[in-house]
Amino acid sequence: MALIVQKYGGTSVGSPERIKNVAKRVARWKARGHDVVVVVSAMSGETNRLIALAKDIQAHPDPRELDVMVSTGEQVTIALLSMALIEIGLKARSYTGGQVKILTDNAHTKARIVSIDEERMRADLKAGCVVVVAGFQGIDADGNITTLGRGGSDTTGVALAAALKADECQIYTDVDGVYTTDPRIVPEARRLKTITFEEMLEMASLGSKVLQIRSVEFAGKYKVRLRVLSSFEDEGEGTLITFEEDKDMEKAVISGIAFNRDEAKITVLGVPDRPGIAYQILGPIGDANIDVDMIVQNVGHDGLTDFSFTVHRNDYQKALNVLKPVVTHTKARGIQSGDKIAKVSVVGVGMRSHAGIASTMFRTLAEEGINIEMISTSEIKVSVVIDEKYTELAVRVLHKAFALDQAAQ
Repeated sequence: MALIVQKYGGTSVGSPERIKNVAKRVARWKARGHDVVVVVSAMSGETNRLIALAKDIQAHPDPRELDVMVSTGEQVTIALLSMALIEIGLKARSYTGGQVKILTDNAHTKARIVSIDEERMRADLKAGCVVVVAGFQGIDADGNITTLGRGGSDTTGVALAAALKADECQIYTDVDGVYTTDPRIVPEARRLKTITFEEMLEMASLGSKVLQIRSVEFAGKYKVRLRVLSSFEDEGEGTLITFEEDKDMEKAVISGIAFNRDEAKITVLGVPDRPGIAYQILGPIGDANIDVDMIVQNVGHDGLTDFSFTVHRNDYQKALNVLKPVVTHTKARGIQSGDKIAKVSVVGVGMRSHAGIASTMFRTLAEEGINIEMISTSEIKVSVVIDEKYTELAVRVLHKAFALDQAAQ
């Protein structure tokens, strides 16, 4: 008998019929003798509806009151799923994040989990109950309702699994696992049986939307065994995210191709090439809570250099506004910028023991006439910035170049 934490996203609980299907799936796990804790999101579209409603009243909704409001989406789902479970003969109890209690800091709309009191859940599990918990939410030390930010239900699921020392945390979504790349772009993309936490963390941070990055970080930190499965298929092993590299991992040098269209590139032209110039440019950007991704400083000429970096497209205009006084202060020549870029990355732990990955990537792109604007590397990834219009072509040719449609794992 095992303790399983299952998390179901908005599409999985998007209608009464789908909620009943989730209840049947949970019943099958119970029938095998397992204890089950279920974490659910709001029904698909509900959080967006609530946010739109709030904005009809207040253009920039008060963060505390917005948390009070959007947290009701999950409250509806936990009650409906508990009813569905009771209807088919199981014992079930629903809890909001605050009732559990999931204690967070007080950063409304983007709170972080501080601790979880699992005593109540353990008592219910011992009594044979399925415990149904609202994802995405908690309470702070003053008893205020908080939410964890977009995708926070994944984090809730992993955090509960860590607190309960569950045997496995299963993330049910509308895909049946983690793929070598987006199957909508490359039909030959394969589902991976296993992927390491390191690789999954890179894939999530580089644009893969299967799992929320905070949940992967949490799972890695607390050694939570994580599996991605489809809520629309009855059977299937999904993708297991592992701590150790698989014994066959060396066979697959590259595990996946990730891409992200949500970036913008900014170049500060002709800045004085002197110590501290990077801080003078990026200090104000950091003070404005703008995350910087890739950074390139060119070789200086005549005492001047160009300094380029990328930011999320949502922060593009804000970053340009922040830089205007910086240009004046540093006596830079000006700013060159654009938001029609994309980042394409190859990811794989096999890179550690195989040379030539970057050269294969660069040659493949060159053969298609795709110009590389920026390059960034780590131990297990190579990322490039290219013109956005070449994104799909780049992903397809790289997927083929690294034989990801054939590699066995």
